[in-house]
Amino acid sequence: MAAHNDTGSWGEEKAATYLTEKGYEIVEKNYRHKHMEVDLIAKHKNMLIFIEVKTRSGTGFGMPEEFVNYTKSRLILKAAIHYIFDKDWHRDVRFDIVSILILPNGDLNIRHIEDAFC
Repeated sequence: MAAHNDTGSWGEEKAATYLTEKGYEIVEKNYRHKHMEVDLIAKHKNMLIFIEVKTRSGTGFGMPEEFVNYTKSRLILKAAIHYIFDKDWHRDVRFDIVSILILPNGDLNIRHIEDAFC
């Protein structure tokens, strides 16, 4: 597996732990529908939340959350629609980003951006 895939998987685990500590219930990891994927799906306060996790070890190309572009957000939305209908969900939904920046000293800067797109 490529190093960036390892970093991504590692970041998704860190994000899941972070969200769980904030009271979120993780209900799916790496949900796939056709060629579309949602990193994490969680429930919190009667809301279903679709979460894209971006992990980077530097800001030379921008902050991690800046890598969720229009195309990526549309793919997540399409996967979310499938999930919502498949699970017959009739409450509110939200689309978040968890941005993880690995600092030079090894510390993490984790930002949870609620209602980030769609």
